[in-house]
Amino acid sequence: QITFGSIFLGNVPVHEEVHRCAGQIHGYKGCIRDFQVNHKELFIIDEALGGRNIENCNVPICDYHPCHNGGTCTSDAENWYCECPKLYTGKLCQFATCDENPCGNGATCFPKSSRDAVCLCPYGRSGILCSEAINITQPSFSGTDIFGYTSFLAYSTIPNITFYYEFHLKFQLANHHSALQDNLIFFTGQKGQGLNGDDFLELGLRNGRVVYSYNLGSGTATIISKALDLTLHIHVIHLGRNLQKGWLKVDDQKNKTVTSPGRLVGLNVFSQFYLGGYREYTPELLPKGRRFKNGFQGCIFDVQVRTSINQRFKSPGTPEGHPNSGRNVGQCKDSPCSLIKCRNGGKCIESGSTVYCDCLTGWKGAFCTETVSVCEPEHDPPHLCRQGGTCVPLPNGYTCHCPLGTTGTYCEQG
Repeated sequence: QITFGSIFLGNVPVHEEVHRCAGQIHGYKGCIRDFQVNHKELFIIDEALGGRNIENCNVPICDYHPCHNGGTCTSDAENWYCECPKLYTGKLCQFATCDENPCGNGATCFPKSSRDAVCLCPYGRSGILCSEAINITQPSFSGTDIFGYTSFLAYSTIPNITFYYEFHLKFQLANHHSALQDNLIFFTGQKGQGLNGDDFLELGLRNGRVVYSYNLGSGTATIISKALDLTLHIHVIHLGRNLQKGWLKVDDQKNKTVTSPGRLVGLNVFSQFYLGGYREYTPELLPKGRRFKNGFQGCIFDVQVRTSINQRFKSPGTPEGHPNSGRNVGQCKDSPCSLIKCRNGGKCIESGSTVYCDCLTGWKGAFCTETVSVCEPEHDPPHLCRQGGTCVPLPNGYTCHCPLGTTGTYCEQG
């Protein structure tokens, strides 16, 4: 077995000795996007042990010449697209065009064969030619199609997400296999080209586990849940972040936390909030790290967000709950309450796109499987600690830890 020393990228520090056979070394000037050794991808920033005089590379996507068949690439700081000549279509102008476009209501036409076309319907439309209007309260996503497009919903940018956010959502998998692929649940961020670093927030599935990642501009923080219990039909996710500290709770698993690297504490994202997939889904252009190569397969509903501890939770979008756009999104066939099993006497409540378990007194959690501690606000009756006293649960009750200047069983004196 051969053991190598450090790997240097771009140049070699002056204090390092270099084998004489290497000859004269000149520092590299330019951008490096990917770094792979054998079959292992190394994340250039996150896994680096040190460096000097490095800055974010902001090469426009069009400099990579992504368009085929004479297409013209147009880009700005965040978005890009290929303007195709008459005979071609597709996000990269890679397909022959539909000569006589039969699709209606703004649908995207793709040639299925020399005689057949497929219509990718916009949000709110269904049918072979996208002629039928549908009301979607619990969206169903179909993943990535043979043309490389994902089904998705795009909502307006979530405001005031810089320092604090909390998300609640529920999802139902199309099948067990769809939890084992790299499936994106939601994404918002700079798409790898941000002027202030690759800030992003994303959630997805990989190898049967939920993966939550964010980057505040100084490195990626990631939480990976335990394996999903695939006997559950509905899965519940709570996640959030306060400055650098993030947390994730999946179903009735224990809460997991992480602290992002570096010193930056704010998330600077200006893109739309994408659910289930991405408009022009090119994973190579998403931020490095936990990239998800496929769209979500199944139903996502009851997505709620708040950006302050004092705010109420609300649905994304302007107006609330309304996406700006979407593609290939249907209505979930099953009623969520037909799939949820609330435990310990809990009752499933469904209203529009919202569904939850209403637990009996003494129980909490996504499926009413967790007991309410005597010290928690939900406990009935509430604890009696006063004047800022801290309630500490005991095997047979609780005790109050009193702040300085107070005393008594319940800190009532002082």
